[in-house]
Amino acid sequence: MVVLTERETCRPLPWLEAALQQALNGAHHSHALLVHGPSGTGSFGFALALAAAWLCEQPSADQTACGHCTSCRLLAARTHPDLHLIVPEALRAEAGLPVEAQDGEDVRKRKPSREIRVEQIRAALDFCTLTASRGRTKVVLIHPAEQINAIGANALLKTLEEPPAGVRFVFSCGVSPESLLPTLRSRCQLQRLPLPDRALALAWLLDQGVKEGDVVLDASGGEPLRALAMVRSGLDGAAWRALPDRLARGDATALADWPLPVLIDALQKYCHDHMLHAIGCAPRYFSATALSQGGPPVRSALMALTRWAIELRELAQDAEHPWHAALSCEALVSHAQGVLREAGGSIHSRP
Repeated sequence: MVVLTERETCRPLPWLEAALQQALNGAHHSHALLVHGPSGTGSFGFALALAAAWLCEQPSADQTACGHCTSCRLLAARTHPDLHLIVPEALRAEAGLPVEAQDGEDVRKRKPSREIRVEQIRAALDFCTLTASRGRTKVVLIHPAEQINAIGANALLKTLEEPPAGVRFVFSCGVSPESLLPTLRSRCQLQRLPLPDRALALAWLLDQGVKEGDVVLDASGGEPLRALAMVRSGLDGAAWRALPDRLARGDATALADWPLPVLIDALQKYCHDHMLHAIGCAPRYFSATALSQGGPPVRSALMALTRWAIELRELAQDAEHPWHAALSCEALVSHAQGVLREAGGSIHSRP
């Protein structure tokens, strides 16, 4: 799941202020910046804030965007003529962009693509040849960079090697930069975005009206935007705390409304924590009291959990497929109950 933020345009989220200053101070001579870090920390908003700073007509003393000049207002409306924003079709609405047809096709007749297509890259290269409308610079922002297909990535290489004057690229990557083509990565300056301090993240979630922020922050792996997206989708702290008991009892009723990708992701996290617990390590996503106690030897438990982890990884690859959601949910929960019994049960699971 790729997480975007629609609010942070000229300023990044609070925990990324220092990283923005580092990027602005260190990228003077770089025409391409690769921003990478967990997608739920605000990499898209960070890239927008960086583009805003480069395009701002009245930058602040710290080089950040003023937020009120014409360029900043145009960027906030996603209509700045010198910003070319590339996201997959499936994310255009979330990024504040209209869904456009490719080559005159009717986008309503097919599922929006989740990858960045070569046609989008070619349009960006055409944009690079134009003169800046407002006279400062031009920015091409690509998010998430890991979704550029191989043909599109190769099409970018020559332009990144010999960029037109006044053009800057910022790639926002929600995974490790090693997932990108080495030839593309080597042409960029890297800017890593860290996970936020826990206290700062919890304070921000509280400001967003999130209850039990500690539970959903753990559920998200420490990524505040992902935690907020979970809550907005209906998966709050109470639902997350109740998940282990429901799995142990094989109760799929309350989970029937969860989108399959969300349910599979939750099962993967629960399996991950069970494996950690089986070898005596602290869990990451759930409380320790929700995990197995006693049961068979560690070796037997790990074998069952490892098989389950492999099955879930394979299912996750097709999670977006339009299966019958209710039947799939029931099957997943029933299988989870069986695996947990084989792996030693749960403190909630009683004969």
